[in-house]
Amino acid sequence: MHRLDPEIGETTQPEYLDFINLIVYNIIMSQTENQEFNPLALDNQLCFALYVCSKEIIRKYSPLLEPLGLTYTAYITLLCLWEKDNVTVKELGARLFLDSGTLTPLLKKMEGQGLITRTRGGTDERTVYIKLTDQGKAMKEKCAEIPQQMMCQNIIDMKNAGPLLQTLHQVMENMSKE
Repeated sequence: MHRLDPEIGETTQPEYLDFINLIVYNIIMSQTENQEFNPLALDNQLCFALYVCSKEIIRKYSPLLEPLGLTYTAYITLLCLWEKDNVTVKELGARLFLDSGTLTPLLKKMEGQGLITRTRGGTDERTVYIKLTDQGKAMKEKCAEIPQQMMCQNIIDMKNAGPLLQTLHQVMENMSKE
């Protein structure tokens, strides 16, 4: 997203995009020595690579989650609630980077499955609290092996996983500052 800079009268982009563009440019230029860089080539789009990886990783989760009656989004919601239970929908949405239009139907479904309860706040009825049920808490044990099962699929070399995760968390943090 570009913004108009009133001081210079030109559009600027957020700093995290400068950072991402610089990383992408340096990676691509290091791989394409003496070749002209094409910024519109699909293989040069960081967003496309992230989209494909996200979609394919979620696809790999499906056979592990379906027997438990979970989608990937329900799974990450449980991960969040296992870290901190009894949170507001707003807090949960912020932590998961999900808007209420995505989160509300998911929470209704999870409530129907008996995994969570939704309770309106006492002083402010607009505030809805999400709390794990005993069944939702018990699901933690059933999901305990999923991270290890995913690692066994050799999606990424372990020595590269840590630095990649750190970089992605930095991008997430920078994007949430907007």
